[in-house]
Amino acid sequence: MLKMNKKELSWALYDWANSAFTMTVVSTILPIYFTNMVNDAGLTKELATSYWGYTNSIASLIVAVLSPLMGGVADYMGVKKKFFGIFTFAGVIFTWVMAFIPYGYWIPLLLTYVISMIGYSLSNVFYDSFLTDITTVDRMDTVSTYGYAYGYIGSTIPFIVCIGIIMAVQNGMIGISSVTATKISFVITGLWWFLFTLPMMKNVEQMHGKPRSEFDIKGIFVEFKESFVKIIKDKKVVVFLIAYFFYIDGVDTIIRMAASFGTTLGIDSTTLLIILLVTQFVAFPFALIYGKLAQRYNGKNMLFVAIFIYMAICVIAYFMKSAREFWLLSMLVASSQGGIQALSRSYFAKIIPKENSNEYFGFYNIFGKFAAIMGPALVGVITQITGNVKNGVLSLLILFLVGFIMLLKNK
Repeated sequence: MLKMNKKELSWALYDWANSAFTMTVVSTILPIYFTNMVNDAGLTKELATSYWGYTNSIASLIVAVLSPLMGGVADYMGVKKKFFGIFTFAGVIFTWVMAFIPYGYWIPLLLTYVISMIGYSLSNVFYDSFLTDITTVDRMDTVSTYGYAYGYIGSTIPFIVCIGIIMAVQNGMIGISSVTATKISFVITGLWWFLFTLPMMKNVEQMHGKPRSEFDIKGIFVEFKESFVKIIKDKKVVVFLIAYFFYIDGVDTIIRMAASFGTTLGIDSTTLLIILLVTQFVAFPFALIYGKLAQRYNGKNMLFVAIFIYMAICVIAYFMKSAREFWLLSMLVASSQGGIQALSRSYFAKIIPKENSNEYFGFYNIFGKFAAIMGPALVGVITQITGNVKNGVLSLLILFLVGFIMLLKNK
């Protein structure tokens, strides 16, 4: 096991903190809650899946536009942490706000979700770039995978509490409605996110950056243009970003659409939540395994392995018919989702200049978020046209294939 210092541990704990949002709000309880709400309004589950995909695309588009602008500004010494705090606490607050939206008002719920997603996603722009500030190049692969591993375990604790409350209500053990139980889960998730962000705010500081100077709105856009020109001249960075754009699109889409996909297969909410919970426990050791194998076989080679596994997932999903097969699919996702995300982050951190880490990670995130527009929208459109969500999932295969080919070209 890696012995981490205080800065590395505090940094990794933010994965422990915000992964609760990913697990509860993005991947499980909220999409199930939303699907049921839309279904009660007289719309089909397939249409709910499409709307959920479109909403994630809108949130990703906004984040994609803001990421490089925020990143460029935050590369000034002493500014990165302030922006990290602003967007983190915005995400926390609007997660709580979802608990106060009356059942049936699904459009305000989606709007609130979009704002919380913006806070979550932009906080990660700054969080990811702190990797260059808290550890050395030779430890980046391992520290990054530990962050994701902590996230998988950390997300399960509030999630178990939340589904415990929901299941207790469903079994008549607690005298509140399922809607109230779901809203309580949003409050618990926001509280967990807030509390475990505090070590990061206390112990991690920006070590690399540009000299502090005055800047204005016009200057921000000028620097964005200069950054873009500088980055596109770096062939290794550009080719990797293109590869990342495609394969992480598929990864993010599968994570965001998993609960909705399971619901359309007829899997009941309780079984679905248990499957997704077990997925987090399985993902924990596999994230560490990817970090260990990256030390021996190279992080880039392990990225190829992960992409190949995701290609297999798309094909298996197309032929899926039962909850048992959904279990298999979930375990395959768990085996590689942490590894592919963590090693992508550390690989990119190694090939960029440290003093411009936030600037570069702004573009890293813009490629990731623009990709997250295409994937959910693709699934939504194909599902709506064909009336079968399996066709939508199968369409993601081309994204992984393109990503695999582009990564091969990254010399």
